[in-house]
Amino acid sequence: MIVKTEEQLQGLKACGKAVARAIREMGAALEPGMTSQELDDLGRRILEEEGAESAPESVYDFPGATCISIEPVIAHGWADSQTVKPGDMVNIDVSASKDGFFTDSGATFIVPPVTPEKRILVEAAKRARDNAIAQARAGQPMQVIPKAFDKEAKAGGYTIIQNLLGCHGVGTTLHDRPEILAVPDRRDRRKLQEGMVIAVEPFLSTGATYASDGAREWELFTPGCLTAQFEHTIVIGKKGPIIVTL
Repeated sequence: MIVKTEEQLQGLKACGKAVARAIREMGAALEPGMTSQELDDLGRRILEEEGAESAPESVYDFPGATCISIEPVIAHGWADSQTVKPGDMVNIDVSASKDGFFTDSGATFIVPPVTPEKRILVEAAKRARDNAIAQARAGQPMQVIPKAFDKEAKAGGYTIIQNLLGCHGVGTTLHDRPEILAVPDRRDRRKLQEGMVIAVEPFLSTGATYASDGAREWELFTPGCLTAQFEHTIVIGKKGPIIVTL
């Protein structure tokens, strides 16, 4: 999608507001003993209150309104009776549609007690996302995004999950062009265009480079390694990125 009107931008912001609220309130509600189903029910209620609809559920028939990945699952976890335990890393990824617009966002939370290893990893993954977004400007090579991921990962001694995209188009559909690999690719000479709508999402790990399928459909793991993800949907603006999922 290329945003060309203020109406389109405001439509994306309205959808992004719903997604951001769901992640914020779901993260605040996390506590030991609650089930992922209870958390997903909260997310569904918030999206409905905002006049939005779960995108993975409507587009892919995903078995839940949101993706809730409780350690050791790192992505695409779905709600059931599993309970959250003290110390768990929990990734909450919410994508939604509203009035024809789609936005996608995610964050990794740690249920207390928080170990230094997990805290530092989560902080690094968030910085990787934010640093990549800060460099995402019209006319810049798309490779500024995976290069920012790579720089943060190397600084912290982390690896990047290579078989999950680091960036994908969004806006009028949940997944669209462009698709940008999570690791730098010298062959990619494409540039970011003004108005382009993209979701930026690094996965940083304590040693894994690939995510593996689990026993349940959709769920992904990095056996023996911790992995954290953060994501925002942005619009490439004239004066810099516009984050619509704040």
